[in-house]
Amino acid sequence: MYEKKHLGFMYALPYIIGVLLFQLFPFVLSFALSFTDYSGGGDTQWVGIQNYEDIIVYDGKFHKSFAVSIGFVLTTVPIRLAIALFVAHILNFKLRGINFFRTAFYLPSVLGGSIAVAVLWRFVFAQQGLVNGLLTTLGFEAIPWFADEHYAIWTIILLNAWQFGSAMVIFLAALQNVPQSLYEAAAIDGASKMQMFLKVTIPIITPVIFFNFIMQMVNASQEFNAPYVITGGGPLHSTYLLSLYIYEESFKNMAMGYGSALAWILFATVSVMTAVAFWSQKYWVFYSGDKRK
Repeated sequence: MYEKKHLGFMYALPYIIGVLLFQLFPFVLSFALSFTDYSGGGDTQWVGIQNYEDIIVYDGKFHKSFAVSIGFVLTTVPIRLAIALFVAHILNFKLRGINFFRTAFYLPSVLGGSIAVAVLWRFVFAQQGLVNGLLTTLGFEAIPWFADEHYAIWTIILLNAWQFGSAMVIFLAALQNVPQSLYEAAAIDGASKMQMFLKVTIPIITPVIFFNFIMQMVNASQEFNAPYVITGGGPLHSTYLLSLYIYEESFKNMAMGYGSALAWILFATVSVMTAVAFWSQKYWVFYSGDKRK
């Protein structure tokens, strides 16, 4: 019989095995494969950094997908966070039936990443879809969302911005923990509601804003379902995110060594962006007991 001190480890063992087998092992293996020409079968030849050299120097499709991915992340994350914070601020008021609205606004986060919603989104933005029907009713011209490279990416951005529920819940928890005494002191000083929000609320919740920014940035960098189902990467690769290119090379062209190198470049890019975010927090994130002026 195991001692009680080992009981917690035994409960955690299935999860630990799952992490080692299905996350850590593929993670390490993909790094090794990125230096080979592995194609899923047959002989595997060591090519060194040739895959990375071909990608960075010669691969125009990578350059396009990398630029689209960076633009997508830098556009989607601020929009999603802004909407999440705004809605959380509204839902922080004590109103009748507020719990229903909190659940309703959170629901898109649960459903938004599914294939079914992506298919529905494609019909919503179709040439004869709901959005264009609304635009024509208001007297505007219908927009060729999926045929114009300047509009197609916005269908993906809007779907991701619509999935703000998880960030909203975290913001709501942070807003509910802002001391009311700070608002009372600001009111005595004659501060308006907007000034309270900008000068009291925002500085207090900057650690939560920072956390949400990191989480949403990582999630947006790995977006796959929406561009794959809604646009397929088109038109003219305007929605061809790096995740789509990794999938295409690894599982369509069976160039798994090349695809692994692409995946590690994506990982390195996200790591650099995260490191820059952590470096920048000393200028705008304020923690309890922070003595910065």
